[in-house]
Amino acid sequence: MKPGTRAGQADAPEATPSHSAEASDQLYERLSAYAGRPAATAGTGRDPVNAPMIRHWCEAMGDTSPAYQGPDAVAPPTMLQAWTMRGLSPDPEPDDGTGRSAAYDEMLRLLDGAGYTSVVATDCEQEYLRPLRPGDLITFDAVIESVSRRKTTKLGTGYFVTTRMDVRADGELAGTHRFRILKYRPARRNSAQRRTAEPADEPPLRPRPVINRDNAGFWDGVAEHRLLIQRCTDCATLRFPWLPGCNACAGQEWDTVEASGEGTVFSHVVMHHPSFPAFDPSGGGGPYAVALIELAEGVRIVGNVTGVPYDKVRVGLPVRLEFLRTDPDLELPVFRASEGG
Repeated sequence: MKPGTRAGQADAPEATPSHSAEASDQLYERLSAYAGRPAATAGTGRDPVNAPMIRHWCEAMGDTSPAYQGPDAVAPPTMLQAWTMRGLSPDPEPDDGTGRSAAYDEMLRLLDGAGYTSVVATDCEQEYLRPLRPGDLITFDAVIESVSRRKTTKLGTGYFVTTRMDVRADGELAGTHRFRILKYRPARRNSAQRRTAEPADEPPLRPRPVINRDNAGFWDGVAEHRLLIQRCTDCATLRFPWLPGCNACAGQEWDTVEASGEGTVFSHVVMHHPSFPAFDPSGGGGPYAVALIELAEGVRIVGNVTGVPYDKVRVGLPVRLEFLRTDPDLELPVFRASEGG
C-alpha cells in the first residue's frame, strides 16, 4: 500500500446503549477520566525490522510481491503491529520494552473489579506513513484514546476501550495503529431461553462462517453450488482465500473463475480433541480429518474429506468437490474420495 493509506478490520459486536440510564453510569465517569492518558510510553520493538520475519510473514500470507524481496525489500505495511507485539510471555515486567503504563493497568483493574472481566478485540485501523525497511529500529507510544459509555451487545454488557499507538522507525513516525476492545460481563440466558434456543432433540450445529464484503461473493457461489476462485484482472493470478487485492501485483480489480472440482489432499490433520459432534457424521464427536485440498487450478482450500474414514485420508488422495448441507441454514463445500483413492 502507498504511504498514507489505511487498512482496517471491523468485526465489532453490534452495540446498543445499556438498559441502565446513562446518567447513572458512575463507572463510566471514572473510566472516562483515563481518556488521553498514556497506555504505553517509550516502548521498543523486540527486534529491528528484519528479512527473516518479512519472509515468514509473506510465506504465511501467500504474498509473493517483489516489493518484499531482494536487497531493496520493504516490510508489508500490514506487519506494522508485528514489530511491537510481545508474544505469549506472562504479564509484562516494567523493563521488558512494552512501555505499558500504570494508567492502562489501573483502568483494566477497575473494569475487572466491577465484573467486566471478559475481553474481545472488536476492530483495528492502521495508517501507513512510510515503508519499514530491514534494519529500522522500532519505538512506539500509545494513548487511551476513548472509553465508551456502557453498551449492551450480544456477548454481554460492557465498555469499548480504544487505544492509538504511534509507531516510529529510527525516530520517524511510520504509522499509527488504532485498536478497540470490548471489556464486558458475559450475557446470561435463563433456562427458558436455553430450552428455546437449544432443544435437547436438536443436533449440534457447526459454527457459522464469518461473511463480510471481502468474501460475500464466495458464499454467493456456494449457494449456487459453484466454487469460485478470484482472478486478478491485471496479472491473471488466481487467489484463494478471497482477498481485497492481489498478493502478486497489488492490483485491486478482479473477476472469478469456477473451479472444476477436481483436487488432491495436499496435507491433513486428524482432530481428536476437543470432542465436537457437529463435525462428526456419526455424532460421536470425532476423531475427524481436516484437509488442505490442492485444486486442479493450483490454489488450496481447507475442507472436510467425505467418503472414507478419517484414518484413510492421505496426502495425494484424489477428491472431488461436492456440497454438504449440514443444517437448514448452512451448506458447505466438501471433498469426496473413494475408499480405494
